[in-house]
Amino acid sequence: MTDLAARLAYVDARLAYEIDAVAAHDAMAAGEVVLVDTRRLESWQHGHIAGAVHLPKAEIASGIATLPRDRTLVVYGWGPGCNGATSTARVLLAAGLDVRELLGGYEYWVRNGFEVEVADVVSRAKPDPLVTAEL
Repeated sequence: MTDLAARLAYVDARLAYEIDAVAAHDAMAAGEVVLVDTRRLESWQHGHIAGAVHLPKAEIASGIATLPRDRTLVVYGWGPGCNGATSTARVLLAAGLDVRELLGGYEYWVRNGFEVEVADVVSRAKPDPLVTAEL
């Protein structure tokens, strides 16, 4: 049997590092975080979180200096099946930035009905009742 203390430490570390869409939305509205889209340009143009900055994996080396250091960076990719945000987070953390990862990525931001931007137009989808408290 795995040591209970190790399990608890793992869960505590996940809770300190990951952030869900609702908490990220609230933190962004309060000016506490900057959301960072780690997807490639075509995905960004398809739609991204309104107010996010774009830093695809291929541009980390040149773009890292442009990121704010006075706020937590919340990185995201497409969704639960994408680990691009995780690889970007590792690079940013190693560079000394304060980073968290958005659980569910862009998919769950959209499913919560939060603001997205496509071609300079900001909109909101109807929240998915399976992921929100709204009915």
